[in-house]
Order: sequence, then structure tokens, then C-alpha cells
Amino acid sequence: MAKKAAAAGDSKPKKESTLKRFRAGYTITRQHDKRVGVVCLAWFLGVGLVVGALFWYFLHPIAGVVTGIPAGLLAALIVFSRRAERSAYKQLEGQPGAAAAALGVLRRGWQLQPGIAVTKNQDIVHRVVGRPGVILVGEGNPQRVRNLLAVEKKKHARVVGQAPIYDIVAGDTESDGVVSVKRLSKHIMKLPRNIEPHEITDLLQRLKALDAMRPQLPVPKGPMPTSMKAARQAMRGR
Repeated sequence: MAKKAAAAGDSKPKKESTLKRFRAGYTITRQHDKRVGVVCLAWFLGVGLVVGALFWYFLHPIAGVVTGIPAGLLAALIVFSRRAERSAYKQLEGQPGAAAAALGVLRRGWQLQPGIAVTKNQDIVHRVVGRPGVILVGEGNPQRVRNLLAVEKKKHARVVGQAPIYDIVAGDTESDGVVSVKRLSKHIMKLPRNIEPHEITDLLQRLKALDAMRPQLPVPKGPMPTSMKAARQAMRGR
């Protein structure tokens, strides 16, 4: 039994190291941003030298080295994270399921259900549940998506009780009534907190009953949402 337990323990997939995730994120970013390495190196040297020189001059040479290197690394990581995020969103542009991939940055306190409604024209509605209530996010042709959102909003209104329902149209670019994919998660996080955390559990149970009444349709898959995830992992360093 002990051998079996040990064998079962060995069969578990090993957690990928931070360095490997960072390398994967850098590789993905460099495909669309050829200068990312040069720019990050310039920031590392520039900030490291300036901060190091100041501490070297006013305190001690050792203080200059100890503070200069971490300061340069921090500056390079901040620049890399921003360029990686920008590159990831560029890769998502025009891809079915881009909004769902962008919503993946929502973490604790948010429940994402991608592709609750999908049409043959690749108009998709995703659902996010959180403190604001129920947020329906549509992507595809704006006019068709608005009609699809209206239908889904009526269905949800029958089961969610007093919880507010928001509907958002997401697109590649910002326009009248359309929220860009790159601003989508920030837009949602700025919505007012209308319900308490303990009410979310009851709300999710109600929505399960609604989802059970219709077939589950998969979100169109592709390489871009995966790239977005890898880039986010590199940016978070975990």
C-alpha cells in the first residue's frame, strides 16, 4: 500500500518553476514585441545605475550595489509586465473567446462562466458573478450580440431575484456602447458592490438551475487564450 501511495504521489504533475513560466511568457511576448528584451535591459541598466550611483555617492559603495541591482530588476520587471500584457491583448484581437480570456484575470470573489450562449455566427455571451451581481458580457457583431444579451438578460431575470444584471458588449476597440477587451476586467471591477459575499452562493445555485435547462456550448478554442494565460502567469511570477 505504501508503494502504491508513493507511486500515486510521484504521478502528480510537478509544479512548473517561476523561471520556466517567465521564459514562456517572454517567448510569447517576443513574438509580437521584438524589442522587449532590449527595452527591459535598458531600463535595468538605466535605473540600476542611477539609483546605485546615488547611494554610492551619498552613503557607501556597497549600498550602491545592494540597492542598484534590485532597483534595476524591479524597473525591468514592471516594464516587461506592461509590454507582455499589451502583447497578449494584441494576440487576442479578433479571436472568438477573446473576452473570456481577458476575464480570466478576475480572481478571488468572481465566478466566470464562459460561453453560456453561443450562436453559429460566433456571437458569444459569457457570465461573471460577483459583488455587483450578474454581469453578462457579449462579444461578436455588436447588433446581434445586443439582441442575444437581451434574450439572456430576460432568462436570468426570472431566477436571480433582486440581484442586479449588467450587460456589456466587448470588442477589439472602444466605441459607443462597446468596451474594449483590454479594459474589460477593469470596467467590471469598477461596478458598484450591490450584494454581500454570502448572497453570491445562493445566486450561483439559482444560476445552476438555469444552466441545467440548456445544453452546454463550448467557447470556440484557439491559441490566443492560451497565450494570454501564459503571459499573465509570467507577469504574476507564479
